[in-house]
Amino acid sequence: MTSLDKPTTQEQGDDGRGRHARAVTEAALFEAFGGIRGTVETILPGLLFVSIYTVNKDLHVSAIAALGLSLALVAVRLIRRDTVKHAFSGVFGVAFGVVFAMMTGNAKDFYLPGMLYTLGLALAYIITTLAGVPLIGLILGPVFKENLSWRTRNPGRKKAYAKASWAWGLILLAKCAILFPLYWWADTTQLGWVLVALKLPPFLLAVYLTWVFLAKAPPPIDVFAEMEERERAEEARKAAAARESEA
Repeated sequence: MTSLDKPTTQEQGDDGRGRHARAVTEAALFEAFGGIRGTVETILPGLLFVSIYTVNKDLHVSAIAALGLSLALVAVRLIRRDTVKHAFSGVFGVAFGVVFAMMTGNAKDFYLPGMLYTLGLALAYIITTLAGVPLIGLILGPVFKENLSWRTRNPGRKKAYAKASWAWGLILLAKCAILFPLYWWADTTQLGWVLVALKLPPFLLAVYLTWVFLAKAPPPIDVFAEMEERERAEEARKAAAARESEA
């Protein structure tokens, strides 16, 4: 390689910063959405429910088994001292489904609360984006330590959050467009297996698109570091003033 072919120090630095930004974005997305493990933990209770129901058509056994598995997943995380927020959200989702199905006596209603939540989340992504405060920015802002600074101080990042929120909203709406007709026309096992099949692919697509948009966006403004810097400057000013008064 000739000297003309070699990357310059500036280019190497830019590439290093780019890799660092992508790594930070990946870590933030895994923290915010629970990663593959968190998604699998949300799939397993529904998979167990539809598997048991396919075999014996017993709503009570299927529902109790799904709820028991959700609680077991939380217990494992507690024992390992892992974060439990995603596991707890899974327990609440399964519990709502169990209660709803038991009240109506219709096994398909085990899935209805989760479907309504998905529809509501899709609308939330779209409405907040139209309002100028994209939901994905509200979710990831604290994770990136930028809070809401992207709204007024980082327009490129706000645009990336808007694109990501549109992606999440439209992907979830497409998922709902498949599931709700099946809720009315298909039986419980058909709906259940389709729901299980649609858990991971849409999630991975939305996360990937979010990563793409944010990896190309300007870096976040660390408002916590700014506050710490202001506090240090204020302390230094007070110390200087104290020395001057003593002199």
